[in-house]
Amino acid sequence: MKALTEAEVKVRIAKRVAEMLPDGGFVNLGVGIPTLAVDYLPDGKTLHIQTENGMLGVGPKPATEAETVPNLINASRTPITEMPGCCYFDSATSFAMIRSGRVDATVIGAIQVSEQGDLANWALPGKGVLGPGGAMDLVVGVKEVIVATSHVAKNGKHKLIPVCTVPLTGIKVVNTLVTEFAVFKFKNGKMVLVEHTADITLAEVAAMTSARYEVDPQLQVREV
Repeated sequence: MKALTEAEVKVRIAKRVAEMLPDGGFVNLGVGIPTLAVDYLPDGKTLHIQTENGMLGVGPKPATEAETVPNLINASRTPITEMPGCCYFDSATSFAMIRSGRVDATVIGAIQVSEQGDLANWALPGKGVLGPGGAMDLVVGVKEVIVATSHVAKNGKHKLIPVCTVPLTGIKVVNTLVTEFAVFKFKNGKMVLVEHTADITLAEVAAMTSARYEVDPQLQVREV
């Protein structure tokens, strides 16, 4: 298995997520890796990106410093651009969109994901806690929950585990899980490996995954 830099991990995940997002759909991109997905959309694919801090019609990051508008940021507090027809609104309206099921998909990060599809992504014991933000609303109000995360933590601990051990964001809420090496789907209460990259073996996926999972009979191997 090839060792990847942190930047390579982020780009791999963002590119794979970008391919999954529904063409023409309304999508919320969470903090961190998820916000990178808009920079890797396939040619011809259009999305209506919603950010919970109050904008619909988020464009990619500014190409140059001259194009950067200090007050124009996403939920990660990073600069963004406007798409034609974009609009702004307050938090009440933003969360009304999210809670009412009008958003087609959300891409969200993770600290841990259980084999049942439980998600923990907002608090680590012993660390400062800012609060869950909009994560709890997103995982229950949006039609499709896509988790984008590195396969293991920076300290080498497994993130895909039988039962989450840190505070939960939602129970059985994850539909799709994307890492730099694999894609899992959660079907009928089971975690299913549907894809892995060509630079890793099934045995290597198993070695870094504590959660129990099944292998899809139509498992795809993705070139990277």
